[in-house]
Amino acid sequence: MKSSLRAAAALALLSVLVAAQGLPAVPVPPQNPLTPAKIILGKILFFEEQVGRDNTTACATCHIHEVGGGDPRALSPLNLNPGPDGLFGTADDVRGSRGIIHCDGNGNFTNDGVFFPNPQTTGRKAPSAVGAAWDNETFWDGRAGPSFKDPVTLQVLLPLFGALESQSVLPPASGEMSCQGTGIQTVCNKLVNARPMRLASNLPADIQTAIATNPTYPALFQAAFGDPAVTPARFAMAIASYERTLVPDQTPWDAFMAGNTSALTPNQQAGLGLFNIHCTACHAAPLFTNHSFHNIGLRPPAEDPGRQNVTGDPADRGKFKTPGLRNVGLRAPYFHNGGAVTLWDAVEFYNRGGDFGDNRDTLMSPLGLTHQEKLDLHDFLLHGLTDARVANALPPFDRPTLYSELQSQTTIYGARYAGTNGVAPRLLAHMPPMIGADRFGVGLANGLGGALAVLGVSVLPPIPGLTIGNAPLWIGLDPSTLLVPLVLSGAPGTPGVGYASLVPVLPDTPALDGVSLFCQAIVVDPGAPGGFASTEAAEITFFRP
Repeated sequence: MKSSLRAAAALALLSVLVAAQGLPAVPVPPQNPLTPAKIILGKILFFEEQVGRDNTTACATCHIHEVGGGDPRALSPLNLNPGPDGLFGTADDVRGSRGIIHCDGNGNFTNDGVFFPNPQTTGRKAPSAVGAAWDNETFWDGRAGPSFKDPVTLQVLLPLFGALESQSVLPPASGEMSCQGTGIQTVCNKLVNARPMRLASNLPADIQTAIATNPTYPALFQAAFGDPAVTPARFAMAIASYERTLVPDQTPWDAFMAGNTSALTPNQQAGLGLFNIHCTACHAAPLFTNHSFHNIGLRPPAEDPGRQNVTGDPADRGKFKTPGLRNVGLRAPYFHNGGAVTLWDAVEFYNRGGDFGDNRDTLMSPLGLTHQEKLDLHDFLLHGLTDARVANALPPFDRPTLYSELQSQTTIYGARYAGTNGVAPRLLAHMPPMIGADRFGVGLANGLGGALAVLGVSVLPPIPGLTIGNAPLWIGLDPSTLLVPLVLSGAPGTPGVGYASLVPVLPDTPALDGVSLFCQAIVVDPGAPGGFASTEAAEITFFRP
């Protein structure tokens, strides 16, 4: 039996070698032709953290090339979504992609009832942006289709091949990147006055040259589109143009198919043969996807109807887009919910034919692979489809370093002091303290609902032993200390639900560069020993990049 399987795998491999082909041409909508000025603008916008409402989130925050175009934070506890039952730590939890802390139209923190005071997390893991140029429908459920409408006028601008444009305008207008009531037009308005790439570092040479020539976003849009208007449609067209250059066509598989028989090891060749027998109905070469939607039995469809949410067709319940497998070895965890932590887990899942039967695709059935065959298949997937340029961020997959990847200009220190029912308030101080930022803020959460609080802001570091009641003070006090009174939102008298924020605009004053402030919040809480609860503290050092 084992020898016959190996013979079949060898025949399958031979048939594919005979039919070897390169990647098809990237489809480009004629109304949005590729130009160097548009591509570099899209590259800058893709890595621009100022696109996020609180200056912490770019497209690239959730789509980093070195992890195959996916979210490098996916295994973090902060990237968990509780799923439809709303409870963390249960079977329907999802490894999604982290956005920003929930906020209202004025930028103030608000309690979303699920994630707060942590950032919101999407209900599906971010799919890869690398190799997405051939997608006719994007997102896991295909809701961004080939017809692209102007987000403002709703006029159809691209009747075909516009899926990348359609998807580009959605995350910036959602809780991933924006506050309630704001959207892509707000982002564009912000960019008019934003200095490109202020927060990023280690800029690639092409980005440096573009910004040196055109140092403002209106100038960059002028170069790309012929006039300086920064519009949502142009925002989408530029990012889509950049994404169309992300062609991962230099994998060991490509070299092997071109005649370099040593590009894949013998075990990887055996794995390729098994792949051709068992996997190509959905993951057909050379893109390793059929661009269709399937229910593979990963979870019960009631948890996430998937494609049915878009089509309304019950036959689509639980179906999700078949992802291309180029660079799949870099993209852990796997599936739309991150349900397979490792690639080996994914191989085991397919070998057993899925886990749940409701509307499961008939193509899903147990593979019956031996342990060695699973090892060979895993070896091929892990190594044979990885483009080294992607893994090492080499052109065209080169990129700047994001501010969020560096050590923050804000240092959290000290300890919280609990109030009623032993619940301690928490300081919120995560935004980049960038001079001239349109939004910067600090706040507190987990306090006593409806209570009075004071946010203390001092130029002095803490003096050991200072307390208010029994609560320790982690900031220095002198006549210059600013004490900002706050009334906490949340049900009055309820511990752990009170929150407030202070969200000013930081003036673009060079004298603030390098200045450090020390912040801490004190809550009047009769249930606290001594009558006061307190947050930890933050040392915030302003900078002018």
